[in-house]
Amino acid sequence: MTSPIILLVEDNADDELLTLRAFKKSNVANTIVVVRDGVEALEWLFASGEHSARDASVMPQLILLDLKLPRLDGLEVLRRIRADERTALLPIVVMTSSKQDEDVLKSYQLGANSYVRKPVEFDKFLEAAKSLGMYWLVLNEPARQTPAPKA
Repeated sequence: MTSPIILLVEDNADDELLTLRAFKKSNVANTIVVVRDGVEALEWLFASGEHSARDASVMPQLILLDLKLPRLDGLEVLRRIRADERTALLPIVVMTSSKQDEDVLKSYQLGANSYVRKPVEFDKFLEAAKSLGMYWLVLNEPARQTPAPKA
């Protein structure tokens, strides 16, 4: 059995590396799948496009979503994830450097579970990663999708 998946949606190579290092240093053993733009995130989640061969029944335990993404921004990705019954209940943490109040508000309006500003210093980022891992991957009890009743 493979470990539960974290889907990291991040276009900045430095932030990706920082996140991966912080999780490794925090002993987060989950499989981390990295996608680099909003379109690829949706293709991965819905097993389409480049990811059509992926088992669509395997969903991430947590999505870490940047907002400032190429091709399709994070807010639109969030909107589409929440609009689909297959992914509507997945825990999503918006992890971004954006300090705009409207991004925070819109993220929560669209159904984000949490909004975390990326700290620039590695020690602070490490602490944030450790806290995220502890809460979302260990303590949090995720909602389970139940099959719709048969008519």
